[in-house]
Amino acid sequence: MDITALQETLERHGEPGFRARQVWSWAARGANGYAEMTDVPAALRSRLAERIPFSTLEVEHEARSRDGTVKTLFRTGDGVPVEAVLMRFRDGRRSVCLSSQSGCPLTCTFCATGQMRFRRNLTASEMLDQALHFRRLEAIDHVVFMGMGEPMLNMDEVIAAARRLPDLGVTHRRTTVSTVGWLPGLRKFVDEVEEPIRLALSLHAAEPALRSQLMPVNDRYPLADVLAECRRYFELRRRKVFVEYVMLAGVNDRVEQARSLAELLDPKIFKVNLIPYNPTGSFAGSSPKAIAAFESELKRGGIPTTVRLTRGRDIAAACGQLAASA
Repeated sequence: MDITALQETLERHGEPGFRARQVWSWAARGANGYAEMTDVPAALRSRLAERIPFSTLEVEHEARSRDGTVKTLFRTGDGVPVEAVLMRFRDGRRSVCLSSQSGCPLTCTFCATGQMRFRRNLTASEMLDQALHFRRLEAIDHVVFMGMGEPMLNMDEVIAAARRLPDLGVTHRRTTVSTVGWLPGLRKFVDEVEEPIRLALSLHAAEPALRSQLMPVNDRYPLADVLAECRRYFELRRRKVFVEYVMLAGVNDRVEQARSLAELLDPKIFKVNLIPYNPTGSFAGSSPKAIAAFESELKRGGIPTTVRLTRGRDIAAACGQLAASA
């Protein structure tokens, strides 16, 4: 829900300050609407239902994968598309991937969102409503800001949303904010965010020329400067930085490229997640054999490495796919 509008409406009608906390607490615990808020007066519930939509988002389409993944395409009040994904894991984890923008202005060549028109930044309430949609289905315990958009271009709203996630059952230590290396936002994140929120870097190539080809942001903010800021995050927080590395066949998946990546990263600071590519355009995903060889070379270089489980491939769960088709 629009939390600011809720607070202003309650104040305008002379309601005590605790009413906003009451309403938010019900929503954060997974209530389906105002009618369930039994300790809020019935007349007030009726007024809120008339004046403050329970969600800032409307569901346009929802797809469910054989592996339990759920991907939802929303529309905001002004009609822009937003995606979010619930990932269910066998160990019981329930992780939600949230979008921070509708579209993305940074045009990474392998990303479906990067091929879309950028619309606008999302508000903190619009980000929370993505998570709340899935919270109404079941309890969630992890959140990653890795959906549509570059979170560091919308840092104030992203952190405002992240600071409310513990109310939904997601601690700061289980919240991760990802960046392709947008340096002004990253510096602000390192300098100003005191909560133990995790940091992830979408890297995808150790060679500057190739990274610029895949991710034009590298021309503006070179990788060396971005890595220096990641090291500063580690020095201040003593928490490792996740490196996201999508595996593109014949592009960035050779053993010698793994060797270059291992030489670039400090194993005390970085942990690499290798991501099997969910094809969205002109690239093909690396073979299991190539991924295994890449992983082996990184581990030989002392870099902590995991291969991420592929989720939701049968429902176009890669970031931006549903919105692009819509």
